Amino acid sequence: MSNFDHEVKKGDRFTFGKNWSNFLAHLNEERIIESEKHIKQYLELEDLTDKTFIDVGSGSGLSSLAAKRLGAKVYSFDYDPHSVNCTKELKRRYFEDDPSWTVNEGSALDDEYIKSLGKFDVVYSWGVLHHTGDMWKALNLVDILVKSDHGVLYLSIYNDQGSQSIRWRKIKKIYNSLPGLMKLPYTLLVMMPRELRFCINPLLLIRPKSYFYTWKAYINSWRNYKKSRGMSRWHDLVDWVGGYPFEVAKPEEIFNFFNNKGYTLKKLKTCGGGLGCNEYVFTKHSEE
Repeated sequence: MSNFDHEVKKGDRFTFGKNWSNFLAHLNEERIIESEKHIKQYLELEDLTDKTFIDVGSGSGLSSLAAKRLGAKVYSFDYDPHSVNCTKELKRRYFEDDPSWTVNEGSALDDEYIKSLGKFDVVYSWGVLHHTGDMWKALNLVDILVKSDHGVLYLSIYNDQGSQSIRWRKIKKIYNSLPGLMKLPYTLLVMMPRELRFCINPLLLIRPKSYFYTWKAYINSWRNYKKSRGMSRWHDLVDWVGGYPFEVAKPEEIFNFFNNKGYTLKKLKTCGGGLGCNEYVFTKHSEE
């Protein structure tokens, strides 16, 4: 039994890849284009021609695919073998015989593996390193991958909400300890109050006339969720409830960590102190 399978069996790890394999059935051209737009917006580049791009924790493989379509030479890896298979499936569908996209299984906590990969123009890790089980080690190792001459590091890390984050860690731990048939009902039980609050508030505030418009806006938020990096709201909700291990950081902690390593923060998008990920784009100073 592999380390990954052993951790899943113990309830210490969520099978992200199985969730993403379901997502691939919903993947279409529109979602891929949205993912491309997201990468271009945050990197402030129209394309990635002649750039090397590493996707640390490739998950569904969508971001790797978007980077490849933008012209990058892509290296994708993930610890979850099911995620590796998802990424390989996208490569098979769109770039089957292209040697400039490599997909492998590997851990962001494996010092020797990370050191063997070389340096990249763009190091991308969206919503991954806080699920490794040792986030600060992973953040330290990911620095090794960034080219010293103005390489770019694009991260998203869960926001630290204090007691709320502690509560969510417990929720996630419970999810992974449940038998398979209980996980879907548990996900609905956890998320339904949060989802329905948005629609019920107008009634509680005695504003029933606004209820129709509020409900319509809620439905549209599901329909338009693909504009968020091309992702699926349902699969992201499952990811959120089950995503374990789970660590968090305040924006200033991430900023100070990489500032001390010689990075400049080029872009920051916070989740407003609430639930979700803060996004960071850093550039590494030249050592010259």
